Amino acid sequence: MSPQQSFVGLDEIERARTAIAATVRATPVNLSQSLSDLAGVAVHLKLEHTQVTGSFKLRGAANAVSALSGDEKSRGVVGVSTGNHGRGLAYAARAAGVRCIICMSRLVPQAKIDGIRAQGAEVRIIGASQDEAQQEVVRLVSQDGMTMIPPFDHRAIIAGQGTLGLELLEQMPDVATVLVPLSGGGLISGVAAALKARRPEISIIGISMERGAAMHDCLKAGKPIHVEELATLADSLGGGIGLDNQLTFAMTRDLVDDVILVSETEIAAAIRHLYWQERQIVEGSGSVGVAALLAGRIKSAGPVAAILSGGNIDMTQHFRIISGEDVDVTKEAA
Repeated sequence: MSPQQSFVGLDEIERARTAIAATVRATPVNLSQSLSDLAGVAVHLKLEHTQVTGSFKLRGAANAVSALSGDEKSRGVVGVSTGNHGRGLAYAARAAGVRCIICMSRLVPQAKIDGIRAQGAEVRIIGASQDEAQQEVVRLVSQDGMTMIPPFDHRAIIAGQGTLGLELLEQMPDVATVLVPLSGGGLISGVAAALKARRPEISIIGISMERGAAMHDCLKAGKPIHVEELATLADSLGGGIGLDNQLTFAMTRDLVDDVILVSETEIAAAIRHLYWQERQIVEGSGSVGVAALLAGRIKSAGPVAAILSGGNIDMTQHFRIISGEDVDVTKEAA
């Protein structure tokens, strides 16, 4: 079997769309005149930060929960998260009447912890990285029999995220380039699988931050490696991809056309632009595509779509950024 035969395919993504239809909302696409003028081509913003839980993560989580057996539901679910996966999983689990525990590192902003607890899940803060928090997940699976639903490297998760790609293509049939925030690769793998199956010529560009860009460094190394998790305005993009990564590393390697890194200053500029020019409140992780556009790093012969993947930003931090303050999360995390 070739590697691509084991990839999540269009049929799985289409089934996921049916499975999650009652849980997620179709999010709008808006033309950005300011970014279009800057890029020289039409630029549209996919407003996924307006999803029910404030991020795309609900798509994958809802699909994974829908696939659980009755026995698995009775034993509960557990997952590791930098924030948005936990919120989506907590929401989907509560809707299905399933117990949910989310394990997180101390780098996760309090606002995201509070958002998960508000959905009825138990939160456990473990260590200084997503990899350390994962150790508690493993313990709960082993000792308590809970079912692990990981944030990205999971067929049902990837298929659920891929529904965003199907939706985007219906909204922008002529899209030429899609900018996708890149972390563990669940979103970009699903979106790329959906779009490339329908229109292989579409360019898929992953955007990540300079500080702790795990997938970027793994692709450069040619294999999954350990990458230190660092404080960043794009906190939801933090964390490793897993040394035993089964799907997203290979799918990102084979289906994604390029990966671009943006600086903390560029991320802050994007957050400000989205608020003052587009009237959108978007977290740093969801702003990275706009950061790349503002920095002049995106060249496309046709229409561009930037996925605004999440809006769960601490509002005090957001106010400081849009007010022009130089917010240095590196110093504040020390």
